[in-house]
Parts: sequence; structure tokens; C-alpha cells
Amino acid sequence: MQNQPTNKSSLLDKVIPILALNANQAASAGDQKNDSAHKDNGGASEFLYKSAQKIYPRSVQGLFTRLRWFAVVLTQLIFYGLPWLEWGQRQAVLFDLGSRRFYLFGVLLYPQDFIYLTGLLIICALSLFLFTAVAGRLWCGFACPQTVYSEIFIWIERMVEGDRSARMRLDQSPFSAQKLYKKTLKQVLWIALAAWTGFTFVGYFTPIHKLSSEILAFQLGPWELFWVIFYGFATYGNAGYMREQVCLYMCPYARFQSAMFDHDTLIVSYDSARGETRGGRSKHDDPVHLGLGSCVDCTLCVQVCPTGIDIRDGLQYECIGCGACADVCDTVMEKMGYAKGLVKYVTQNALANGLSNSQMWRRILRPRVLLYSALLLTLICFWIGSLSLRVPLKFDIVRDRGSLARITEHGTLENVYRIQIMNATEEDQTYLLSVSGIDGIYVQSNTTLKVKATHSSWVPVQVDIPYTGSTVGSHKIKFELTPISAPYRVTEGSVFVVPH
Repeated sequence: MQNQPTNKSSLLDKVIPILALNANQAASAGDQKNDSAHKDNGGASEFLYKSAQKIYPRSVQGLFTRLRWFAVVLTQLIFYGLPWLEWGQRQAVLFDLGSRRFYLFGVLLYPQDFIYLTGLLIICALSLFLFTAVAGRLWCGFACPQTVYSEIFIWIERMVEGDRSARMRLDQSPFSAQKLYKKTLKQVLWIALAAWTGFTFVGYFTPIHKLSSEILAFQLGPWELFWVIFYGFATYGNAGYMREQVCLYMCPYARFQSAMFDHDTLIVSYDSARGETRGGRSKHDDPVHLGLGSCVDCTLCVQVCPTGIDIRDGLQYECIGCGACADVCDTVMEKMGYAKGLVKYVTQNALANGLSNSQMWRRILRPRVLLYSALLLTLICFWIGSLSLRVPLKFDIVRDRGSLARITEHGTLENVYRIQIMNATEEDQTYLLSVSGIDGIYVQSNTTLKVKATHSSWVPVQVDIPYTGSTVGSHKIKFELTPISAPYRVTEGSVFVVPH
């Protein structure tokens, strides 16, 4: 049931979840009185909060429903299947926090490569801005994990308990063996899916084959067990019970989305000029003769809405843009013999000015959208290019502070360094080390260094220069590391100290 907001508080209801009800509305809502805190104000009651009423979304078929389920299947195939994909002799995608290595197919990253993750997050943020500017809450309605798992959990609930009316009757019916069976079966399926989701999530951080073996042997580590339970419980609670409450009250995106909207943003809208005045009628009645619009006031658009809003009330922050109301309205219009599109994805300017589809799309591709697109494309190209040109070798040089410059038995002046070599390839590598920057400088220690695949090694290095003619002070030098089997080289600067 949707409570109509008063004129005094309609703007407030768009911003914060406070429902203002007058005394007559409170009386008609009888069963809600004990669920709301209120204060008397001249005979009127103003409710500070209302306990959530369960929403029973009705099943619906149509274009947007098919697109939504396509997104559900695609995202879950990727999420559940990716950890099992092999790349060579290892898991294709693995964030190994213990060894501080991150595997992305053929790429091996270290914590020092955090800049690539930063770039990826910026690309995702700009993509969200672009999609929102073009088509509103497209992410929320079709790809957000909360929406996806809520859709799956509702589908399980529908398969076990029936469609909307059957679920409502079951919840209101007295306790019985059939009710116990259906509720128990639903909970078992929900828990199984949530547990598998938690297991898969942890499988991105612990090799999933090893994780499977530990679970089967009841030898799961405490941290793995904690995160499997935590992520599984979060999935179970959010998708099974909280559902629209997460979208309405917990997700910040619903609050700041309006900053990215304008009158040329595609949103799910009700064509009030065509639909009003609402009213029931026979399929054979002439709505013009009856003084009615195309809306038959069947309220099916409310019954299929996963957040329980009435799209006919206009744009609301609760709308996640899933298009379920458009699908069911098109079905009703088809049965009545009316033109489809009473509820559809359209811009506010197109509705107000009667723009054609071509005119609407020309306005959608406005400078703001083109700027977002150009910036996003540039960042993606730069990110991919930078990652592809990345040298899979890093090394750091630290001058040994515990060993001062000294004169060797060969009559040379020596400084000692410690070099950290990080082999970011999956093959053992042999490197040649050289140094330059001072006349006669050379590496006294071994210049051929071996590092195992995906390993990091610290190597002590002695560097000498001729003692005679050395200028006192700190001199800049440059180390160069060259793999024997690769055509690249890496340089790193340091200093050579000549004491008084």
C-alpha cells in the first residue's frame, strides 16, 4: 500500500524517509499505529518513522525483464565461474593477500602497482557518471549486486511459495505443515545460495581449489571461515529480507543521483498527459467518450515495483529504473488495444515538448555526455596502454647505513648497498647488474643475480671506485638491471659517499 504524501511534506519525503500522515490517514492505517512513534499537534499526528511493510513484487514479462535477467545471468556466470578459471598452472584471477601478489590472467601485480587499481576505480566512477547522465539509475536496475541477488532470492521465493497473491495468502494463513514445508525449503535454498556466494567471494583471495579441500576436510582457517560466514550472511540478509531497504536507506547513490540528472536524462516515466484521467473501463468502451485517459488504474505498476512505489506520482528517488512497471503497463495496453508506452524510458523534455525519438536522442547526446565519453575513452586507452607497456621488474636500492665507506685491500674505496629485486613474471629470471656515474666505478660483488618466479629478493652489493683522485662528498650514481631473456632494462639512482 502506498501512502500519499501531504502537500506540506512532499518535498521532505523526497529527501529523507519520514512519512507525514494526517489524522484521517492514521485512522485508515489502523494496523500501523503501534509501529510508529508520533507526537500530537493540534489533533494531528505526525509520524517520525514507519516500520517497513513487506513488499510482494508480482512476476512480469517484457523487454526490460529479459534484459534484467540477461544481466543477472551474465554477472553471476562471471562471479561464480571466474575463480575456477585456470591460467597456466594457477588460478586466473587471484588476490593473494598473504604473499602480496595479485594475479589478473597474464598480469602479475604487486602492492607497488596500486596505481593501476586507482585508475580502474576512476574508470568505474566515470562510467557510473556517464550511465547516470544518459539513463538514470541504469546500474541500480540491472547490474547492482543488491538488485541482482534480490532478483534471484525473489525468484526462489516465487518458485517455492507462488506468485504475489499466493505469497500474501501464505503469510496470512495460520500455521500448517504445508506452510512449514514451504518456508523451510525457501530458507534452505536461500542459505545454500548465500553460503555458496560467501565461499566464491573468499575464493578470489584464497585459491579456490585449496579452499574447497579445506572445507571438505573441515580444516578451514579462522579468517577464511569468518569471511565465508560474513559475506554469506550479508547476502542472505540484504537480498532475503532488507531488499529495497538497502536501496532506500543504506545506499548513498540514491541521495546524490539527482546531481547527475537533468531534463535530458532517460528515466522511467509515466505519460500523465496521455494517462490522465485514470479510471476503470471495459475493453470495448471509448475512453474519450468517458472522459478518461489511457490509464485504467489497475495498479499493476505498483504491484511489480521492487521498491513499492507508484511511478504515476512522478520521478522519485526510490525508483531504481528497472523498467518492470513499463513492461507490465505495455501488457495492459496491449490487452486494452491501446498504444504501448504509457510508462516508458523517456526524458522529461521529450514528454513535456512531445519530442520524437530522434529529437530525444540528439538531446541525450549533449556536451556533458560527450565530455564524459571522451574522458572515459581516454582514460581506458591510457590505462590499457600503461598496463601493457608495464615492465615486469622492479628494484629498490638502499645504501647500507650500518656499513660506512671503507678502503679495501685492493686500494679502492667501497660503498655497500642492499638491492631488492621483484620478479613480476612467472618464470625464473637472471639479471645483469651494472653501475655508472663516476669514472672507474664498478660492481665488486657478483653482477649476475637470479630471482625465482613471482619472488622478491634482497641482495647485498659492493661498489668500488679508485681511491686516488676521489673527490670528497656525495656523488650521484645509477644502477642498471637487465634481464638476460628480455629486451628491457630498469635503472635506479643512488649516491656514492666519499668520506673526508
